Amino acid sequence: MTGLPRPLPPPELMQSMDLQFMPSPELEEWARATFIEHGATLWNEDHDHLNRATLGFVWTTVSNSRGGNMVAGQCESMPPMAMGKWQRARAEQQIADWFDGLPDFLITIDANYATICQDAEFCALIEHELYHAAQERDIYGAPKFTRDGRPKFGIKGHDVEEFVGVVRRYGAGPAAGATQALVDAASRRPEVASVKIAQACGTCRMLRAA
Repeated sequence: MTGLPRPLPPPELMQSMDLQFMPSPELEEWARATFIEHGATLWNEDHDHLNRATLGFVWTTVSNSRGGNMVAGQCESMPPMAMGKWQRARAEQQIADWFDGLPDFLITIDANYATICQDAEFCALIEHELYHAAQERDIYGAPKFTRDGRPKFGIKGHDVEEFVGVVRRYGAGPAAGATQALVDAASRRPEVASVKIAQACGTCRMLRAA
């Protein structure tokens, strides 16, 4: 399906009684070579701004759920915010140790889900999290930049109930949503495969609760 083999969680993580999180540079490499870089196997221009972003991918064996639904992935902007001063400092130190500095976005993937899902479902999950890793826009819809010329990054919520780009590429699943853009995307044959992943995204559930 892609130029690089799909990464799987390492055996030492899956078999360990102690390890619960493990940074995954190979997953970042795969995501960039599959979706982000120009010429990628499943290149998506919607992720072009991420060529200038630093991404940290992490596998986890910790089960998570919200609202009765399994959480299979989550995208967070860095530095972490919703915690006390010491908690935040501790989290920043741990993440910086993993990635030689804080990335712009931290993407956590459920290792148990990744071992059983199909390729199309895995691709949809990764792209869904990449869509959350957005470049901020001004009131006119123009992309924002920092004073040093870098994109200004932030977490993006869904276009409606899902990202239009995910529906365009993987299909709408049982419910299509309410905007014409989403309906138009759903009415066409999926570019990649027909799956639905929004209900398994921890970022979405945090945004809905906010």
